[in-house]
Amino acid sequence: MTQQTALASDRTRVRTARNAVFVVFALAGVVFSSFASRIADSKAELGLSAGQLGLTLFAASCGSVLALPFAGRVADRIGAARTVVTGMVVAGMGLVTVGVAVDVARSRPLMAVGLFFLGMAVGLWDVAMNLEGAAVERLLGRTVMPHFHAAFSGGTVVAALIGSLMSWAGVSLVPHFLGALVVTAVLGWWGVRAFLPRVVEEDPVVAGDGVPAAVPVKPRSAWLEPRTLMIGMVVLAAAFTEGTANDWIAVGFVEGHDLPAWAGVLAFAVFLSFMTLGRVLGTGLLDRHGRVPVLRATFALAAVGSLMVVFGNPVLAYLGTAVWGVGASLGFPVGMSASADDPARAGARMSVVATIGYTAFIAGPPLLGFLGDHFTVLKALLVVTAMVFLAMLVIPATREPERTRTEQVDAVAAE
Repeated sequence: MTQQTALASDRTRVRTARNAVFVVFALAGVVFSSFASRIADSKAELGLSAGQLGLTLFAASCGSVLALPFAGRVADRIGAARTVVTGMVVAGMGLVTVGVAVDVARSRPLMAVGLFFLGMAVGLWDVAMNLEGAAVERLLGRTVMPHFHAAFSGGTVVAALIGSLMSWAGVSLVPHFLGALVVTAVLGWWGVRAFLPRVVEEDPVVAGDGVPAAVPVKPRSAWLEPRTLMIGMVVLAAAFTEGTANDWIAVGFVEGHDLPAWAGVLAFAVFLSFMTLGRVLGTGLLDRHGRVPVLRATFALAAVGSLMVVFGNPVLAYLGTAVWGVGASLGFPVGMSASADDPARAGARMSVVATIGYTAFIAGPPLLGFLGDHFTVLKALLVVTAMVFLAMLVIPATREPERTRTEQVDAVAAE
């Protein structure tokens, strides 16, 4: 094989892996949104208050945060593809359990068990697909991580629209969730098979008498790195800004603006649609202007959009969900990319960043539920503005390494 043929083969392999990552991200969105689109129906079916719903959703947060610290290590050991498959299987178990809990058992504790497994699946699946996405991004030499997260958002949009239709038609959760799982199994099997070949670290080079020629120095824990922790805080704020809308925007529209359940799900779909649009268009802005100024602008939009949802009439509130969606679009993917700037430490750092970020899903549901019980769910959404101020303080930690920034500027100029 000539060098030119080998290079063409490598490019084809990377492009195929890129397409596979798109699919896996989209399927993660489908699985997540299949449940999220039926939160309002589950709340009504089980007769839960806002506080009870918040504590039930807390189970999913616990599952995620328990899995996240180990997800990078698992992916390093068995590979990103197998880790994603594990996440898909556990997610299927969780979704079916939630469906049975609501449709058949009418059991809030059983629903919490299903959400716990769903949360564990999200933790494993999320870190593994982001690690694969970061590897593909490095090989492509340009910013693509927001596009992968746009695929996730696109999957959530499609699933949310289907969920809205299912809610309107009165379809129960079990058949709805089983349909989503069949699609995930079929497309997911192709996706993981097209991931990049797993790179296994070789044994240390040995000198005479079997003595290692050099003993590698064990790096310090990523939990002790200030930059990694600050990136984690950016992702925390981004996850809270995004997750609050995912969990509560439909309920807020139903209870705060006196709209039917399907209209609340439609607001959720609007949010997801514009978050997807922000991720599609945001990569060009990131390559031209850099991470820091773009993140400052988008976080500010999230604050403005949430205020429009809370204080506007229904028409202005729908417009606010669009602004909020654009504002929430880039914080999470950019934070994940920033944590993987050094490929040698990507797994450890991404696990730390994801763990910090996902604590928003632990604190978010019960906090919003508590505030919702005392001040209404709609007014509880004002907490998003406070998280934006937190993000503004630590956004500079996401700044690109100078070499990466120069490569991105050159790539934009070449276009």
